[in-house]
Amino acid sequence: MSETRRKLTTIFCADVQDYTRLMGADEEGTLATLKRCRDAMAHLIESHGGRVVNTWGDGLIAEFPSVVEAVRAAVDTQNELAGFNAGRPSNGRMLFRIGINLGDVIVEGDDIYGDGVNIAARLQTSASPGGIVISSTVYDQVRNKVAVGFEFLGPLTVKNVDEGVPSYAVKIGDGGDEAQPAERPASVRPQPAAQVMAEARPAAGYGRRLFSVLGVIAAVVVGINLLTWHAVFWARFPLLALIVIAALAWNRDQARFDRRMVTLAITALGIIGINALTWNGTFWAVWPILGIATMIGLRWAIRR
Repeated sequence: MSETRRKLTTIFCADVQDYTRLMGADEEGTLATLKRCRDAMAHLIESHGGRVVNTWGDGLIAEFPSVVEAVRAAVDTQNELAGFNAGRPSNGRMLFRIGINLGDVIVEGDDIYGDGVNIAARLQTSASPGGIVISSTVYDQVRNKVAVGFEFLGPLTVKNVDEGVPSYAVKIGDGGDEAQPAERPASVRPQPAAQVMAEARPAAGYGRRLFSVLGVIAAVVVGINLLTWHAVFWARFPLLALIVIAALAWNRDQARFDRRMVTLAITALGIIGINALTWNGTFWAVWPILGIATMIGLRWAIRR
């Protein structure tokens, strides 16, 4: 019998809207589409540091050590599935609803149980098709860290939980399909939606601003080097550092490739750059690159 223990974790629950109708219309096609969508979802969950705990029917439960990465995984999932559904007829689209909660759970083997899971499942059922709903415990952790907006939905009633759970809809894109906000109780005083959206908008342009700042710094460094020219182009070293910083910033927000593997690849290219800029006839970078290549290969093999 597996030993039970408790831990704090971020629970991610997802299911398909109108799954029974889809199965009735095309059973084999729906199962094939479900597998394709689940594989894409599992890949994104893993790339954000999470793990799939269980699947059943059209449902999926995952957990994340990071609240921020759980929300990013959910946003990336809905964006990727939106692209997949764009070319399908409206009555054949597979739209997932996602609920996320940060809570204490009971761990037994590879499974998790308890109110933390129940709350995530309740949030999921309240999400609109293609939407995400999070608990207030998640919102408190991510509201200034993820480039999305939030809309307060009011407290949700959850079985075996005495008080309602304040919840928020995550606004992806224009958020036109998200659920409408409920009346706010006097006991809950969240930030106004307009203020939350105002906070989220600067975050959405974070990457663009960072690249602009790095470009200005690079121009200033080159200018200083030219104005103090002594036949040495020393600016090549800070320029290489700025390029690496820009690549890491791009990797932080991209969802197409595994972020950890891309980080290793960027590190390898940075080492090659240092070797090239300090060239004395020895390609010493081959050894750290071999180590990094081994790590990438092992990660790829484990994922397979």
